[in-house]
Amino acid sequence: MQHADVVFSGGPVFTATTQRTRATAVAVTDGRIVAVGHDEVRELIGPTTEQVDLAGRMLVPGFQDAHAHPVWGGLDLMRCNLAHVFGTPQLYLDMIAEYAAARPDDEWILGGGWTMSAFPGGTPLAAELDRVVPDRPAFLPNRDGHGAWVNSVALRLAGIDRNTPDPADGRIERDADGNPSGTLHEGAMGLVNRLLPRTTDDELQQAMLLGQEFLHSFGVTGWQDAIVGSYGDAGDAGPAYVQAAERGLLTGRVVGAIWWDRTRGLEQIDDLVAKREAYRGGRFASTSIKLMQDGVPENFTASMLEPYCDGHGHPSDNSGISFIDPEVLNEAVPRLDALGFQAHFHAIGDRAVRECLDAVEHAIARNGRSDHRHHISHIQVVHPDDLHRFRELDVVANMQMLWAAYEPQMVELTLPFLGDERAAWQYPFGDLQRSGAVLAAGSDWSVTSPNPMSAIHTAVNRKSAPGLEEGEYEPFYIGQRLDLGTALTAYTAGSAYVNHLDEVTGTIVVGKYADLAVLDRDPFAGPDEEIGLTTVEQTFVEGERVYASGS
Repeated sequence: MQHADVVFSGGPVFTATTQRTRATAVAVTDGRIVAVGHDEVRELIGPTTEQVDLAGRMLVPGFQDAHAHPVWGGLDLMRCNLAHVFGTPQLYLDMIAEYAAARPDDEWILGGGWTMSAFPGGTPLAAELDRVVPDRPAFLPNRDGHGAWVNSVALRLAGIDRNTPDPADGRIERDADGNPSGTLHEGAMGLVNRLLPRTTDDELQQAMLLGQEFLHSFGVTGWQDAIVGSYGDAGDAGPAYVQAAERGLLTGRVVGAIWWDRTRGLEQIDDLVAKREAYRGGRFASTSIKLMQDGVPENFTASMLEPYCDGHGHPSDNSGISFIDPEVLNEAVPRLDALGFQAHFHAIGDRAVRECLDAVEHAIARNGRSDHRHHISHIQVVHPDDLHRFRELDVVANMQMLWAAYEPQMVELTLPFLGDERAAWQYPFGDLQRSGAVLAAGSDWSVTSPNPMSAIHTAVNRKSAPGLEEGEYEPFYIGQRLDLGTALTAYTAGSAYVNHLDEVTGTIVVGKYADLAVLDRDPFAGPDEEIGLTTVEQTFVEGERVYASGS
């Protein structure tokens, strides 16, 4: 009998399979799971077998994040990191001032992660930033990356003044006299982005490794990087992944979603094919295309079927922006589908969601059904008429579960402008599950925390997880909650399905890779209100430990 390299025993095993087996032991040999069961697994223990005593803690498949930006997250950790600080404008200014003082030789002050709800109307002012950074340009995107806070030096360098027109895919925030006030929304960020110093290859490589390390600390063993290619101020993550794979440093399993440049048209498809061939190696493959169809409701760029309200319940004349013309989208997606690409859509408003579903329907009509597993991320507002279409069109619902909660940004900057009916259509996870849609999960880190257990807590309770609360609120449309097993499965098997890794990962089954995470407890054994307190103690990729708490 061949002895196992590693045996986990003494605690519950969540296999993420449909039969919901309650095994208590798992054996691993040569990076693969060779046994799942109970006491009989102990027969595989030999003199060199590493024994991991679960001691009542739960073993789960390694989490897989179906929508993340780990290289950007790593850069944020290296720059002026304002993320996950729920503070006042003065707190942000103090942090920026401290960072700037410590980096006197930096040509630009870069970083970001501030929350819109900290500022009136979600729009900070250049004059405030000038107080702490008066001598150098500063460019600080907010936590969702759909807007940036800039100072007066940056505005001057970019030539942005009262006569500068808004770009078609964005907006310059202005004061009462029409002068730029310091916040740039969506495509307007590009007016400054083009001036930023290039992120070096070494910086991108360091950021990629930092991001990977951070994800492993939350039990994440695989992810889909939701943008590889040139975008924003972060540089192109693709070469960093290839380099890490060549050096044997890429421990996560990564699918890259190549950026669809919305300033170009169908002529870019040949370039995307070339990138797919170049951006691959080891555990990395760029087989997806990222199509960002709209913005976010907080700045009125999420694409809506009906106009936004004016804050007093009356319709305005603005229904958001569809970044890619639907006619172009309806041609691009069938062509990409025929070339074997997966479409990874960003769609937040109900019109954007419908336009993405329509594009997949066009692909099916032209090419027949495929196994590309197209998916729509964010799905914040979904019209009830479109819920059933996810299953009918084999489109995966890619949930960012952490967002389905009341918090100041939702209460102050979203709900008043959606109106009561559309507000209730937000994050309809329960309805999508009941309709038979395949559910996957992702964090959108560095937009929000990459902690899967915090997101799962929110999906189950429809309230923010412990440590992430920004006030006392009731559950957010509790009828859309998921049970714990479904949410866990979405973040493991569901995301593995999206990444076409379900044959080798995502569930604890004999023959699959031993990509595993040890939790500090059995979350099923406690009340739902404590799910978010769960932490990860160890993370394994192919049976090799890539994270251990306290080490």
